[in-house]
Amino acid sequence: MEPKTTFWKKIGLQDLFLPGSKTKKTKATAAPGLTPDSVYQYILQQFKASIAELSFAGRVVFYHEYMICFNAEDYKEFLSQKQGLFGIIVDEAVKQFYQILKTYEKEGKKVQPSSSKWVFRLVSHPDYERGDIGFIGKLLPGSQQKDDNLRVTFIPRQTGVVQTFDVNEDILKGFIYYSEGYYELPYAREEESAEHSPVKAVKKTYARLDTIMPDQKYSGKKFEYLMKDEDIIVSGAEEERTEGNIFKIPSEWVDAPHLRIRFNSADGKLYLASFGEKTIINEQQVLRSNINAPVWTELPINSKVLLNGIIGINIFKG
Repeated sequence: MEPKTTFWKKIGLQDLFLPGSKTKKTKATAAPGLTPDSVYQYILQQFKASIAELSFAGRVVFYHEYMICFNAEDYKEFLSQKQGLFGIIVDEAVKQFYQILKTYEKEGKKVQPSSSKWVFRLVSHPDYERGDIGFIGKLLPGSQQKDDNLRVTFIPRQTGVVQTFDVNEDILKGFIYYSEGYYELPYAREEESAEHSPVKAVKKTYARLDTIMPDQKYSGKKFEYLMKDEDIIVSGAEEERTEGNIFKIPSEWVDAPHLRIRFNSADGKLYLASFGEKTIINEQQVLRSNINAPVWTELPINSKVLLNGIIGINIFKG
């Protein structure tokens, strides 16, 4: 059997972005494990590096979005044994950002943000080894920055040598992050504002569902639903509940309830159970199950679900 080919090998960065046998050192020379202080210092290092790379003509320019990448085990350790530390690290890092920007202002340089907020995504990737840490920065969240020109900085634990690459955004598809690893802070001009704006975790959107109604009274109106709960119900016109985890499609062609969709944090995938008369996922019919004993079927992102042969639901990434 041929050895498994990782994503990094496919794009030709295995020995650079994730060192292979040619660049590995012995355990005796490996860098120590990640600590809250090392993560904090790493974020500051990337902020300073972005200023050096992006600034011009007396204008100080810097990244507003930071994706910090870890090994899956290191990431889980922070979420379990050091729960809440990510938020504190981000909060302290942003306070230091303002201090650094203040020194540039004293030098007479123009400090003007390109966004009204800071965004931090702390993520894991299965191909990272213990102690590895990487960084991907963006100039402006939601901007027109080209997706095929992301700057990636990576420090492998085996070498401790910084490597920097421009890569396609497809590289992000392998990363995994949960709601606790996603933070947004408003850009506060005064330091005092930063002190009184504690970081808050933003509730993650697991998927986006939309459907166009064939019923004449809706004239092709599109209904959209953002899946912000790990477990939701898709139901029809007879549904009387109004909870936020219920996507009501006002059509008699949708049973009440018809579907249950849940996000499995263990593997980062969506799963579907059908209680309606007929459900088809990507042209494959799903076994109907009892509402008290759901039978789960994997629901890939970018799938189309057809309810009773009439109502189509598109499932997109959140």
